[in-house]
Amino acid sequence: MDSSDRAYGGTAPAMGFTSDNIAGASPEIIAALAAASTGQAGPYGGDELTARVERKLGEIFEREVDVFLVPTGTAANALCLSAMTPPWGNIYCHPASHINNDECGAPVFYSNGAKLVTVDGASAKIDPAALLSAARVKVGDVHSTQPSCVSITQATEEGSVYSLNEIEALAEVCKTSSIKLHMDGSRFANALVSLGCSPAEMTWKAGVDALSLGATKNGAFAAEAIVLFDPSLAPEMGYRRKRAGHLFSKMRFLAAQIDAYLADDLWLRNARQANDAAQRLTRGLAGLSGVEVLGATEANIVFCRLPAEVIQALLQAGFGFYHDRWEPNVVRFVTSFSTTAGDVDNLLAHVTRAVHTNHAGNR
Repeated sequence: MDSSDRAYGGTAPAMGFTSDNIAGASPEIIAALAAASTGQAGPYGGDELTARVERKLGEIFEREVDVFLVPTGTAANALCLSAMTPPWGNIYCHPASHINNDECGAPVFYSNGAKLVTVDGASAKIDPAALLSAARVKVGDVHSTQPSCVSITQATEEGSVYSLNEIEALAEVCKTSSIKLHMDGSRFANALVSLGCSPAEMTWKAGVDALSLGATKNGAFAAEAIVLFDPSLAPEMGYRRKRAGHLFSKMRFLAAQIDAYLADDLWLRNARQANDAAQRLTRGLAGLSGVEVLGATEANIVFCRLPAEVIQALLQAGFGFYHDRWEPNVVRFVTSFSTTAGDVDNLLAHVTRAVHTNHAGNR
């Protein structure tokens, strides 16, 4: 009897689909941390593991890069942006972006007062024409904050993915406006395997100046990498990281996570697993009566509209997911590297049963 059969019988345990943050860590990363805990190593990044990560990221991005490891995505984003804007600068971002909604003003705090200016666009992606218009407002006016940088989220908070052409179009606006381009890559690997391109093609070759490379959502305990493609941003970043309290004395424990994450393409395998699970979920939801999948599933996030009775049935069964935060009856399911086909089939079985029950009750 497979997982779907057990779900119909109500014996398969429910699980969470609230976020990829709820997953544990990859066994390879756990082993790397254990190995790093033996012996001695230089503090504050003066160790071989940190140096190896820096070399490895240079190889992956096909050029020399400056790397600064931090424990959280918020720190990576805020520190990147603080180095890209003066206190009187504008940071352009999408209204749905993580830096605008979920970082408690950290980019403003770390930049000592820079202003977040939202620029809309479909599918949580900044529209280049709207950005060009926004970046021309009151330029040179001493009474107003000034255009400084743009932050795009790849993959976005809606699970959409910027194409290479879309990134290049935004980068062209940045170049024309003499502002810098930052990529919030908390789900960078998910976007990368979705596009099937190289890390270089999705970043500096497309015009990105700085990247927050996420690992925590994709199998690490707590590790992110600031990757700078513009060398002019590097000199002050070390001081900013220290002043912000994110220079680890035992940096090798952050480095060990990133080293294992990148080894043998673990990061890409993990992302592919999460993306495939989301695709499986979307296919299963698509044909159900009263269920509407919202937008394309391009990474590991699925938005759909469910009847209220179905939502309540899933919650009562013990499933975890966000709902009604965007619109009534709109649900978000997020898969992770640890989400299996059986996990997805179990959720689909419960949705199917709830849909059928609701349909029968409404006849």
